[in-house]
Amino acid sequence: MRRALVLGGGGPLGVAWESGLIAGFAQGEVDLGQADFILGTSAGAIVGARLASGGDSARLADALLDPASAEIRPPPGGSPEGFMTMVGLMREAQAGTRHPAEVRRELGAFALAAEAASEASFLDVIGRELGAIPHLGWPAGNFACAAVDVEDGGFQLWQADSGVDLLPAVTSSACVPGMITPITMKGRRYMDGGMRSPTNADLAAGYDLVVVIAVAPPGTPTVRLDEEVETLKAAGATVVAITLDEGSSLAIGANLMDSSRKPEVARAGLAQGLSQAEILKQVWG
Repeated sequence: MRRALVLGGGGPLGVAWESGLIAGFAQGEVDLGQADFILGTSAGAIVGARLASGGDSARLADALLDPASAEIRPPPGGSPEGFMTMVGLMREAQAGTRHPAEVRRELGAFALAAEAASEASFLDVIGRELGAIPHLGWPAGNFACAAVDVEDGGFQLWQADSGVDLLPAVTSSACVPGMITPITMKGRRYMDGGMRSPTNADLAAGYDLVVVIAVAPPGTPTVRLDEEVETLKAAGATVVAITLDEGSSLAIGANLMDSSRKPEVARAGLAQGLSQAEILKQVWG
């Protein structure tokens, strides 16, 4: 059985929750790090790179449980008004009322024009999140992360054979338009892969089992995720979509960018993983 793990976006608190969740599953004898393919978008790209690079799944949240983890935070950039503009365009791109690439081009133009944090400052933040991993090159496992070209709105999947370094690839995947200046690679500029989809889970088609981890609170609409799950099922996959339980949702709150709560959110993810491990074990093996 070929297994894929898909990790969605969710800001610094998404990194904390996903890391805690994966650690909880591993401590409950479900090691998602054994997936044949790991796909990360935005926050999920950071977690996926760490996991695919041989990180101990059961210890993945250890650094985030330390209060010092709150000191690693995105550089200041953007404005509340700009953030709402980004959210509105992102929702429009995913709603299908206009051609998604057209809306993503508008997002790209917005990202380029915004007074945002610099490329260098965000590369430094993600470099600290990843530790020594970027110096080891692309993971030996099958890892990919998603980004969007700001000029043409085209989707970009970075992999080991893409000819780019791991650090800028992961950084571009997490580069929120309006908050971070788009990342330059191979003469072009790239922004957050979540501008196509919060998870891009449809790209895991072809695997027998797909576990999708999405930072979605209970009761919130998950139209795009639901569509992607149906696409995967139609291709013959068994799909398990894991979202925030009540405890994790309360821990995360409304501001995914509030790095001060990373330890609390990592603990909530750990508890959720431990509580759900026995159920997931039945399909993961």
